[in-house]
Amino acid sequence: MMIISAMWHSQNVLIPKNHISNKLIVIGDGELALDYLFCTGIYAERDAYDLPTLILLDLNLSKIDGLIVLKQVRANEKTKFLPVVILTSSKEDIDVLSAYDCGANSYVRKPVDFIQFTEAINHLGLYRLVINEPPHAL
Repeated sequence: MMIISAMWHSQNVLIPKNHISNKLIVIGDGELALDYLFCTGIYAERDAYDLPTLILLDLNLSKIDGLIVLKQVRANEKTKFLPVVILTSSKEDIDVLSAYDCGANSYVRKPVDFIQFTEAINHLGLYRLVINEPPHAL
Protein backbone atom coordinates (compact mmCIF):
# COMPACT_ATOMS: atom_id res chain seq x y z
CA MET A 1 0.00 0.00 0.00
CA MET A 2 1.28 3.47 -0.86
CA ILE A 3 0.20 6.61 0.97
CA ILE A 4 0.92 9.90 -0.79
CA SER A 5 0.16 12.69 1.65
CA ALA A 6 2.29 15.63 2.75
CA MET A 7 0.28 16.12 5.92
CA TRP A 8 1.01 12.70 7.39
CA HIS A 9 4.39 12.01 5.79
CA SER A 10 6.30 13.09 8.90
CA GLN A 11 4.24 10.69 11.05
CA ASN A 12 4.70 7.63 8.82
CA VAL A 13 6.41 5.63 11.55
CA LEU A 14 3.24 5.89 13.65
CA ILE A 15 0.88 4.38 11.08
CA PRO A 16 -0.02 0.88 12.32
CA LYS A 17 -0.15 -1.99 9.84
CA ASN A 18 -3.00 -3.77 11.71
CA HIS A 19 -3.22 -7.12 9.92
CA ILE A 20 -1.99 -5.75 6.60
CA SER A 21 1.06 -7.75 5.58
CA ASN A 22 1.80 -5.73 2.47
CA LYS A 23 4.65 -3.23 2.44
CA LEU A 24 3.62 0.29 3.47
CA ILE A 25 5.24 3.17 1.56
CA VAL A 26 4.60 6.75 2.71
CA ILE A 27 5.68 9.57 0.40
CA GLY A 28 5.13 13.26 1.05
CA ASP A 29 4.99 14.94 -2.36
CA GLY A 30 3.79 14.32 -5.90
CA GLU A 31 7.21 14.44 -7.54
CA LEU A 32 8.67 11.75 -5.27
CA ALA A 33 5.52 9.66 -5.72
CA LEU A 34 5.95 9.64 -9.49
CA ASP A 35 9.67 8.95 -9.11
CA TYR A 36 8.82 5.95 -6.94
CA LEU A 37 6.09 4.59 -9.22
CA PHE A 38 8.10 5.03 -12.43
CA CYS A 39 11.56 4.22 -10.99
CA THR A 40 13.14 7.57 -11.74
CA GLY A 41 15.17 10.08 -9.71
CA ILE A 42 16.22 8.73 -6.32
CA TYR A 43 14.18 5.56 -7.01
CA ALA A 44 15.88 4.74 -10.32
CA GLU A 45 17.32 1.48 -8.93
CA ARG A 46 13.99 0.28 -7.50
CA ASP A 47 12.40 -2.89 -8.92
CA ALA A 48 9.89 -1.60 -11.50
CA TYR A 49 7.67 -4.66 -11.03
CA ASP A 50 7.30 -4.10 -7.28
CA LEU A 51 4.21 -1.88 -7.45
CA PRO A 52 1.87 -1.01 -4.59
CA THR A 53 -1.41 -2.92 -4.45
CA LEU A 54 -3.25 0.26 -3.43
CA ILE A 55 -2.50 3.99 -3.62
CA LEU A 56 -4.06 6.39 -1.12
CA LEU A 57 -3.57 9.78 -2.77
CA ASP A 58 -4.02 13.25 -1.30
CA LEU A 59 -4.98 15.97 -3.78
CA ASN A 60 -3.06 18.71 -1.98
CA LEU A 61 0.56 17.77 -2.58
CA SER A 62 3.66 19.88 -2.94
CA LYS A 63 5.69 19.96 -6.17
CA ILE A 64 3.13 18.03 -8.27
CA ASP A 65 -0.62 18.17 -7.59
CA GLY A 66 -2.47 14.95 -6.71
CA LEU A 67 -4.68 15.10 -9.82
CA ILE A 68 -1.60 15.30 -12.04
CA VAL A 69 -0.14 12.29 -10.23
CA LEU A 70 -3.42 10.42 -10.84
CA LYS A 71 -3.45 11.36 -14.54
CA GLN A 72 0.12 10.10 -14.96
CA VAL A 73 -0.66 6.87 -13.13
CA ARG A 74 -3.64 6.26 -15.45
CA ALA A 75 -1.65 7.14 -18.58
CA ASN A 76 1.09 4.58 -17.89
CA GLU A 77 0.64 1.00 -19.11
CA LYS A 78 2.21 -0.53 -15.95
CA THR A 79 0.19 1.50 -13.45
CA LYS A 80 -3.11 2.26 -15.17
CA PHE A 81 -5.03 -0.46 -13.30
CA LEU A 82 -3.62 0.23 -9.82
CA PRO A 83 -6.46 1.06 -7.45
CA VAL A 84 -6.24 4.72 -6.43
CA VAL A 85 -8.31 6.06 -3.57
CA ILE A 86 -8.34 9.82 -3.13
CA LEU A 87 -7.95 10.49 0.58
CA THR A 88 -8.16 14.23 1.06
CA SER A 89 -9.65 16.94 3.27
CA SER A 90 -11.34 18.71 0.35
CA LYS A 91 -15.13 18.87 0.44
CA GLU A 92 -15.41 20.70 -2.89
CA ASP A 93 -17.72 19.06 -5.44
CA ILE A 94 -15.35 20.06 -8.24
CA ASP A 95 -12.55 18.06 -6.56
CA VAL A 96 -14.75 14.97 -6.30
CA LEU A 97 -15.80 15.24 -9.96
CA SER A 98 -12.25 15.95 -11.11
CA ALA A 99 -10.88 12.97 -9.19
CA TYR A 100 -13.37 10.55 -10.72
CA ASP A 101 -12.91 12.12 -14.15
CA CYS A 102 -9.16 11.46 -13.88
CA GLY A 103 -9.72 7.81 -12.98
CA ALA A 104 -9.94 7.59 -9.17
CA ASN A 105 -11.53 4.40 -7.88
CA SER A 106 -12.88 6.04 -4.72
CA TYR A 107 -12.99 9.44 -2.99
CA VAL A 108 -12.79 9.56 0.81
CA ARG A 109 -12.69 12.67 2.98
CA LYS A 110 -9.63 12.45 5.19
CA PRO A 111 -10.24 12.78 8.92
CA VAL A 112 -8.18 15.56 10.51
CA ASP A 113 -7.56 13.55 13.68
CA PHE A 114 -4.52 11.26 13.30
CA ILE A 115 -6.13 8.29 15.11
CA GLN A 116 -9.22 8.48 12.88
CA PHE A 117 -6.90 8.85 9.87
CA THR A 118 -5.05 5.62 10.71
CA GLU A 119 -8.36 3.82 11.27
CA ALA A 120 -9.60 5.02 7.86
CA ILE A 121 -6.39 3.78 6.23
CA ASN A 122 -6.76 0.39 7.89
CA HIS A 123 -10.38 0.04 6.72
CA LEU A 124 -9.50 1.10 3.17
CA GLY A 125 -6.45 -1.14 3.12
CA LEU A 126 -8.30 -4.18 4.39
CA TYR A 127 -11.12 -3.68 1.90
CA ARG A 128 -8.83 -3.17 -1.10
CA LEU A 129 -6.26 -5.81 -0.13
CA VAL A 130 -8.51 -8.55 1.24
CA ILE A 131 -12.07 -8.16 -0.10
CA ASN A 132 -11.80 -6.35 -3.43
CA GLU A 133 -11.13 -8.36 -6.61
CA PRO A 134 -8.58 -6.53 -8.80
CA PRO A 135 -8.24 -7.09 -12.56
CA HIS A 136 -5.73 -9.81 -13.45
CA ALA A 137 -3.23 -9.60 -16.29
CA LEU A 138 -4.42 -11.35 -19.44
